[in-house]
This record gives sequence, C-alpha cells and structure tokens, in this order.
Amino acid sequence: MADKLEINVNGKTWPVEATPDTPLLYVLTNEVQLKGPRFGCGLAQCGSCSVLADGVEIRACVTPVGSVVKAKLTTLEGLPALYAQQKGLASPPALHPLQQAFIDVQALQCGYCYNGMTVKGSELLAKTPKPTDAQIREHMDGHICRCGTYPRIMQAIKLASAKIAGGA
Repeated sequence: MADKLEINVNGKTWPVEATPDTPLLYVLTNEVQLKGPRFGCGLAQCGSCSVLADGVEIRACVTPVGSVVKAKLTTLEGLPALYAQQKGLASPPALHPLQQAFIDVQALQCGYCYNGMTVKGSELLAKTPKPTDAQIREHMDGHICRCGTYPRIMQAIKLASAKIAGGA
C-alpha cells in the first residue's frame, strides 16, 4: 500500500503517493509529471536520471523516494531558478547558462544524455566556476553520451563557465 509523502521539487512541495522504496525517478515522471529526468539504464551507470538533492547530484533511478523527503530536489526544469538563487538574481533566466550553451554549441543529438550532462555540469559550475578541462572530465565521468558528443559537451561547459564569469 502506498504512503502519503511530500517531496520538494524545484521549490514546490508535491504530495505523492508511493511506498518509501519506490525509485525517485518513477515519482518524478509519473506523479510530478516531469520530463527532464529520464530512465536510461536503471542501474545508476549512465546518468540520464540525474537530479540534484540539496545541490548534489544523485541518480533518481536507484534512489528511494523515502530517502529524499527532507531534501530540496532540483531537476533539469528547475535549473534556471536554482541558478537565479545561487547568483542572487531577481528572477530566473529562461534557461540556465549551461542549457543555453548546449543549444549554442549544438551539443545534443539524440537527447539521451542531456538531462544528466546538464544537471551534473551545473553542479560543477556551482562549485567550480572556472573548471579546467581535467576538472570537467573528472566531474563528468560516469555520464554516458550514446552519440559521442563529448567534445561539444566540454565546449558547452566551458562556454557556460565564460558566460557565468562574465555576469550572464
């Protein structure tokens, strides 16, 4: 039998009905109706299901919803508001600078990795505003891009870093 739980997602409290061991990904996609986090491997190995829990990336496909009821969760959809909060902006931009950079350098092909790459990349940029290539590679390790657009993903992260440093 499902329990009545509340989770905080993108700054809003959502009442959900799920057993505490239900994977967070299922709750986010089926009950909260979010499209950012995706089911990829189901084994926490690809990163397509990534979300931030209190600013730290977790894999929603293997995280029980009961373990995050006290966390502030941020999904791909909530990255602009999180960025505005981090930078003290009066209102969020339409897109997080990294989301815009992915568009600008055409880092996407199939979109399988986009959620995880953007969530994990935003975590990096929040902690390390001007990462080196080595820091980017190390931080993004464990996120799989089926299309192999890693050079453009690196380029997008560096472009977003430059935009953030320039005050964008």
